[in-house]
Amino acid sequence: MGCGLRKLEDPEDSSPGKIYSTLKRPQVETRTDTVYEYVLLDFSLEGSRPTVQYVASLSELPQALQPYYTQGYVLAALHPIILSVGRTRSLPFSLLYRAIMVRPRPSKQTASLCHSVPMLRVEEWPLPGDSLTGDTVRALIDRVNSSARGGVRFIGSVLQQENTHSPGQILCSPHHAPFISVYLRLLVFFHSWAPGCAPLDSLACQYHQGALSMRVSRKGQVVSSLEADWLELTAAYYRKGWSLVDSFVYWDTPKGEPVPRSLEGLFVYEERSTSPPANDTIVVEQWTVIEGSNVKTDYGPLLHTLAEFGWLLTCVLPTPIIRHDSDGNLATKQVVFLQRPVRNQAAGHLRNQVRGDSHELSPTAGGIVGFPVFGGGYPSALSHLEEGGFEQEEGKAEVTCM
Repeated sequence: MGCGLRKLEDPEDSSPGKIYSTLKRPQVETRTDTVYEYVLLDFSLEGSRPTVQYVASLSELPQALQPYYTQGYVLAALHPIILSVGRTRSLPFSLLYRAIMVRPRPSKQTASLCHSVPMLRVEEWPLPGDSLTGDTVRALIDRVNSSARGGVRFIGSVLQQENTHSPGQILCSPHHAPFISVYLRLLVFFHSWAPGCAPLDSLACQYHQGALSMRVSRKGQVVSSLEADWLELTAAYYRKGWSLVDSFVYWDTPKGEPVPRSLEGLFVYEERSTSPPANDTIVVEQWTVIEGSNVKTDYGPLLHTLAEFGWLLTCVLPTPIIRHDSDGNLATKQVVFLQRPVRNQAAGHLRNQVRGDSHELSPTAGGIVGFPVFGGGYPSALSHLEEGGFEQEEGKAEVTCM
């Protein structure tokens, strides 16, 4: 019994996902001193459902997430589930958002640290114009750096716009612009600490922009597929020990202009005030399937698997790529970025040249849709990576695809 999506519109995108890494599987599955625990929470701006919590605005998230902060979880990333870019009408679930909470697995050593639980705060920033541009994003990064000098850490942002087709405000990701909009404002999320309790590496963080470019195919104005050299785009920043924390993509094409075959954007990287080791990375292109009003399949099982090996999720890039399976369920593609400090600086640090040998993730017999769950009788979620298929060479960073 296979586990792939059935009868998606484009056969080349019918696999559950693709995984790229600077390491091969035995290294990815090496245990470290840190084990993470994740909780995935879905919020809707248009009413509650059995597995979805209602909030009138994403500015209410600090209150909604407070019970998790008291347990030591913090917000790692926030993103919309569905992007309706380039479509003539808004798709269902366009007001559905996911908050990814993370904490190190509690231990005697971490339980007594006063800086383990920061406070989540949100600020609303007015923006000029009716869409994000490169100049606007660069100005935003400058303002983030100004705030960071006060001892806070930037978590991410979502774009809030008013849509005339529904009452109240519609909150949308900075990765796209909705159809009809007026008061552009950006909701920016930070972590702050009580005086004297901030970890040293969180003081005076700096934030930098990095290039983001993708090759895309379209059906009309709608993006139907994309390709990007994810590791090549990010490797230089991970070598410095920086963390990828946010992304901006200019998905829309202005009316009257030729439809481009590539899209540009910016990654936002965090530089800590200390000198952390270089990072290895995993990038996952994953299908999320929505059945009825609930998320049926997503990157969650793989995330829980990688958490056992110390992999930290820092950013999720939603895309407007949308399919339907044979049951009529919506499926959308998201790109997930994880990192982990390099264990052996001398032999395993990231290097300049990236070589890609891409392979589709094949379905797993007897598995669940998407990636199998870690343990519980299922094969490892990383079992599709061929052991010994890639040998690390001096001067090269390997690309491992599962």
